[in-house]
Amino acid sequence: MRILITGAGGFIGRKLTERLLADGTVDGRTVQHITAADLYGLDLLADDARLARVALDITDHVAAAKLIAQGYDLVVHLAAIVSANAEEDFDLGYKVNLDGTRYLLEGLKALGTCPRLVFASTLAVFGGPVPTPPALIGDDFHLTPQTSYGAQKAACELLVADYTRKGYIDGRSLRLPTIVVRPGKPNKAASTFASSIIREPLAGQAAICPVDPDSTMYILSPRRVIDAFVKTAGLPSDAFGQVRSLTLPGIAVRIGDALEALRRIAGDKVADRVKQVPDPKIQKIVDGWPYNFASKRARDMGYEADASIDEIIQAHIEDEHGGRIED
Repeated sequence: MRILITGAGGFIGRKLTERLLADGTVDGRTVQHITAADLYGLDLLADDARLARVALDITDHVAAAKLIAQGYDLVVHLAAIVSANAEEDFDLGYKVNLDGTRYLLEGLKALGTCPRLVFASTLAVFGGPVPTPPALIGDDFHLTPQTSYGAQKAACELLVADYTRKGYIDGRSLRLPTIVVRPGKPNKAASTFASSIIREPLAGQAAICPVDPDSTMYILSPRRVIDAFVKTAGLPSDAFGQVRSLTLPGIAVRIGDALEALRRIAGDKVADRVKQVPDPKIQKIVDGWPYNFASKRARDMGYEADASIDEIIQAHIEDEHGGRIED
């Protein structure tokens, strides 16, 4: 099996690449080759004879077409401009997130082999008037994104579904909750603070929480999201049927509860490194994200959420700190 991962320099891309190489198979087929494509971060990938690193600007349709023409059985499309950046730069967001995806789809269409595509979407495709607690947003809830990022991802979901309907690809879109705790450094995503308020204190650094402690977010750990991508890559097309988008299961966590969990696990010294500095702009974006999801379809298909925020924090300490907490 030949695999292409766009956005492979990001933390999900790197972890997924390493996982696929370690597993060695997808859907019973041997992983013979992986092309990791991105503009940054590829140097962090471990050397492997099956791995090729390619610098790729997804908005360069000529370069994208040339790369895809090499032929792939599976493509995981992670490359994107993140939420706050897409909101600040309207044109760039649509150029990367929408046009870049269209270039990719056209390249896959030209192959004529109906390759499998896993597209990274987002829960930001939802928004607007949503059921109030304890009502849950079901799998068939209408898409009314309240950010440009959400609108771009929603548009891409429709493209993935239509290219699949026409038989050009075997596509499936995963709507990701906010991933916590992201390793590495903060990015321009509006949700980046949700990782920073845990990651930085555990690393001995100060962090800022820009939203009210009563703010609630729907989250999923890196461990679970990588499991979800691997599972999705291996599922047959008929597992999805006509509905090609899937809302991944997560857990709704109040920011104040996440900070209390940090204090409970790591102690006062670590937890006190987080300072409350309100940012109305970030608060407004976060307030537009619903957090009550049923995710029944995904759960019925065997996808799993984390058990608790405590489990998520412990997993981060184990995976990124060798089980140790910095003083």
